[in-house]
Amino acid sequence: MHPAIYNALWLEPVIPFASSFVLLVAGRKMGRRAAAWLGSCSILASFLVSLAIAVAWEGAPYTQTAWHWIAVGSFQVDMGLYLDALSVVMTLVVSFVSFLIHVYSTEHMRESEGYERFFAYMNLFVASMLTLTLANNLLLLLLGWEGVGLCSYLLIGFWYGDEANGLAGRKAFIVTRTGDTAFILGLFLLFNQLGTLDIQPLLQRAAAHWHVGAAAAEVAAFLLLGGAVGKSAQLPLQTWLPDAMAGPTPTSALIHAATMVTAGVYLIARMHGLYELAPAALFAVALIGFATLLLAGCSALAQHDIKRILAYSTVSQIGYMFLALGVGAWSAAIFHLVTHAFFKALLFLASGVVIHALNDEHDIFRMGGLRRKLPLAFWCFVLAGCSLAGLPLITAGFYSKGLIIWQAYSSPLGTTWLWIGALTGAFLTALYIFRLIFVVFYGSEKLAPQHFPGPAVQWPMVVLAFLSMVAGFIDLPVALGGGEHLSRFLAPALPLVAQARPTALGEIGSEVIAAIVFFVGVYLIYLFHLQRPSLTETLMAGGFTQGLHRYWYSDWGMDWLYDRALVRPTIAVARADKHDVVDLFFAGIGALCGGLYRALRLTQNGQVRRYAAWIAAGAILVMVVTIW
Repeated sequence: MHPAIYNALWLEPVIPFASSFVLLVAGRKMGRRAAAWLGSCSILASFLVSLAIAVAWEGAPYTQTAWHWIAVGSFQVDMGLYLDALSVVMTLVVSFVSFLIHVYSTEHMRESEGYERFFAYMNLFVASMLTLTLANNLLLLLLGWEGVGLCSYLLIGFWYGDEANGLAGRKAFIVTRTGDTAFILGLFLLFNQLGTLDIQPLLQRAAAHWHVGAAAAEVAAFLLLGGAVGKSAQLPLQTWLPDAMAGPTPTSALIHAATMVTAGVYLIARMHGLYELAPAALFAVALIGFATLLLAGCSALAQHDIKRILAYSTVSQIGYMFLALGVGAWSAAIFHLVTHAFFKALLFLASGVVIHALNDEHDIFRMGGLRRKLPLAFWCFVLAGCSLAGLPLITAGFYSKGLIIWQAYSSPLGTTWLWIGALTGAFLTALYIFRLIFVVFYGSEKLAPQHFPGPAVQWPMVVLAFLSMVAGFIDLPVALGGGEHLSRFLAPALPLVAQARPTALGEIGSEVIAAIVFFVGVYLIYLFHLQRPSLTETLMAGGFTQGLHRYWYSDWGMDWLYDRALVRPTIAVARADKHDVVDLFFAGIGALCGGLYRALRLTQNGQVRRYAAWIAAGAILVMVVTIW
């Protein structure tokens, strides 16, 4: 017997869906204040429902079927929600972080045109993500999946008056559609082979019908991976996310912290039973995460735009999550997803304060000396940056990233090279985030702040700063005196990783090395940017370093490659195909319709007697035809 509060599960996605509809239909009539209250309070209500269900959670999975959605022959899909430990964690994080971002937005977006429309899109975004995380079948999950894709397009291009913003939104939509195509093909394959799209029965049938390494399991897992790579901005489909910074800062925070890019991580974790049958696909997940976290970390080091640095940081941190998934450290990936939601949301919200204070300036090298004028933004950047880079013992990111680094080495699927790559990524993270902090908040002041945050901006940042510090304690390793509470809570949904590789290093040794890497990275960036900035000038004077900087700045030339390999050939073929034989047929139909229109137009001359004559002639013609 499940607690009665479980019956309210459907309210979690429905409340933000309903508020989004009201805001789209009547937002302008309501006014800005009412729209802000409705937008924020509806997300708060969804979080409170999630919290009440989490408190009453007894550990047993629960399925709530709203109605029979599709029934065509043997293809039957219910509109149903599935609650287990994984969905409990995901809904809490998504709804709570989204609520804080909504509160921040009420002040930050106050002077923006389309204020009511912004909250309508944001609420639709949250509703789609909650649908995705609660869906009990892959078709409903796909509906939420496409919903977050649509909302990302609407919000990235929110200020569509600037053509560049519209192009960024279109790029995000097209690139992620590439992955979505693979995802949909995977659904066709799974239904064809297993006869269902309900997630739990599907995983049970997969284990019963396919052996480990079965070709069908590998192909299905790779196709789902294609969708995850697109949504989570992993190699080779990561190019859309840095350009997505064209959208408002709260949108960036929502995409990076609570929705969209975490969808791919959730999908692979939810389908872990399938990936355990597909070792090649699982290795590909680890390899993609390994390569992405390193390449994106290098790209972040070369950026000047404050939000693009954070965007590449997100690509890199999602790479850590993929690495964890690929070595079977399922709970570690979700642990890092949770902590990342807090410190990455805080980094974006703090960057929004800086950008707004400097009249929409994004270039970090036109900033400087802001730690005294914007103390809250400074301390939030420091705390979130330390959590991102892994300041030992007192930050959440240290524990979640440290767990991934250790399990990349110690798990049955881990290797020494994956461990070294994860440590290298941690070193790059310390370099790029403290480069940002030192350049923006230290040195001489270049631009004086013109705007300062109010309470609606400040208190969500304070809450996130607190969580960026303490959230790591929910899964302290046993070696450090903890009980691994989150991993054990998730154990019914995500199996615990087996520590199979014999090693003399130990988890404490791995954590110590990660701490040393952090301090070395911070010291080097301090040396190059604060203590002896001439070293940076000397380093960048060489032709090789300048070329490498340009290469990293351009995302390793990925956009250049796609432009020449895909975009230009497609445009050339479309132009050549513009006047083909098929088009002549339809052009002929159009010309015929146009000629008939011009001929019939002559009959409309305003002379009533001619109208009467035509009516009489028509009536006589009808009678003749009828009699004949």
